[in-house]
Amino acid sequence: MSLLAEAPDQVADDTPYDGLRLRSVTKAFASFTAVDGLDLDVPRGSFFALLGPSGCGKTTTLRMVAGLETPTSGSITLAGQDITYAKPYRRPVNTVFQSYALFPHLDIFENVAFGLRRRRSADVKTQVHEMLELVELTSQARKKPAQLSGGQQQRVALARALINKPEVLLLDEPLGALDLKLRRSMQIEIKRIQTEVGLTFVHVTHDQEEAMTMADTVAVMNKGLIEQMGAPAELYENPRSTFVANFLGQSNLIEGAVLSRSADVTTVDMQGISVSVPTGRTHTDDAAGWVGIRPEKVLIGEEGEALDAPGNTIPGGVVSDVSFVGVSTQYLVRMPWGQELQVFEQNTGRRRRFAPGERVELSWRPEYAFLLDRSQDAGAGAVAGVLA
Repeated sequence: MSLLAEAPDQVADDTPYDGLRLRSVTKAFASFTAVDGLDLDVPRGSFFALLGPSGCGKTTTLRMVAGLETPTSGSITLAGQDITYAKPYRRPVNTVFQSYALFPHLDIFENVAFGLRRRRSADVKTQVHEMLELVELTSQARKKPAQLSGGQQQRVALARALINKPEVLLLDEPLGALDLKLRRSMQIEIKRIQTEVGLTFVHVTHDQEEAMTMADTVAVMNKGLIEQMGAPAELYENPRSTFVANFLGQSNLIEGAVLSRSADVTTVDMQGISVSVPTGRTHTDDAAGWVGIRPEKVLIGEEGEALDAPGNTIPGGVVSDVSFVGVSTQYLVRMPWGQELQVFEQNTGRRRRFAPGERVELSWRPEYAFLLDRSQDAGAGAVAGVLA
């Protein structure tokens, strides 16, 4: 099962659904279960990302949708048609791989035209030119793939897949072979193309920034299950598990005991300090929990300094490490109970930089905090997650 069942817009199973739907999909290999009872609805025309570390089951899920793997159990439907056991070539699905898989002996025009020519489609020239215009490669039509940059080759692969007008375009780590600067520009480019063509894109990636930049909806996978699904901002600002909190960026997780609960606020004793967490960001019913706060939401100041974050003020910190990273300064602050908290302060030039050994106070607005289940591992997802 997955947390997807909590989503308010989940469509009932007996309702005709024109998107991509997976129900109780499991894929078991001899030694492990890669995907475990996965339920998933991908609305038609959306940009959807499956995000997770290596081995979480995201690529296996993609391969089952493409027909390259057969589910051990469960069903896959697309536009109301059951495709669980359909041959890959009989599915209205195309896949774009990290390796591009272009034909080196054909020029760009013929690479894009390949599918149309196999189906003996009419008006190939017009359709190919329209597609090359979409990916902004009209002037490169008669070049061979080897004459293009990596980003241009990826656009050719996109054009070749899109010209077949699939119900769903599957993107399997499509930008993994590109350098950082080109990868970021291609993120914007692929999102533009998806918006223009209006097709369903399902994007598999381990790169958090890539998923959050491009997708309307992100499903975070872990050990064959969906940990949490939603809009990128919702996942980042209001994680429901320690894995999501750590995998999507970085989080300070501080042990606490629940003092009281009301309709609006949960009050927590956090290492002897009373702090508040909105009820809508409280994700445990137990008496103990992890108080979570993102490093960039924490303010740092001198002892006794009035900080613009009324409600949760944590005294007694000592700066243990300072890292200047351009747009921000990243601090580690050792608290009286021995834990080091991370603080990211934007370098606006309006505040001085603190030095190691200085005594400081930390503060944050209660509405930015969240409370997670204490039984979960505070380090879950921290090694796999790299988004700063």
